[in-house]
Amino acid sequence: MAEIDRATWWGTITPAARWSTDRGFFTPGVDPRNVLVAEVDRVTAGYAQLEAPTPLASNRHVLELRGLAVLPAYRRRGIGRQLIAAAINAAAGRDVRRLRLRVLATNHIARGLYASMGFAIEGILRKEFLIDGRYVDDVLMAIWIDARGAA
Repeated sequence: MAEIDRATWWGTITPAARWSTDRGFFTPGVDPRNVLVAEVDRVTAGYAQLEAPTPLASNRHVLELRGLAVLPAYRRRGIGRQLIAAAINAAAGRDVRRLRLRVLATNHIARGLYASMGFAIEGILRKEFLIDGRYVDDVLMAIWIDARGAA
């Protein structure tokens, strides 16, 4: 997954620095059980990472999609859409009712994909990040999940 992050990093779609070549993916705090993997012809083509946004019992009905990445060679095949659907189903299987995410306003492709999957904009953190000398908004999106996994 770290290799996928390095291969998909682009300054206009992530506020984080590019991953170093010696950094692994499963660092402390990343639970392997929360990572969904897309495999195509025995190649790990992408992943989706889910995490609890807080440790509070009153917030257990919420998960956050903290990462979604698909290798460039495997894009435009529906893998991102399948990973999001799998994340929604995994959340429903854990009795989660709300799946949320954050996406940069400059990441138009991801925003369109999330909207097509039923995610709605709930807020915008104006000028949240300074990237390459330009202020970029952070868009908050979420979807409500019923008990069957349908949004």
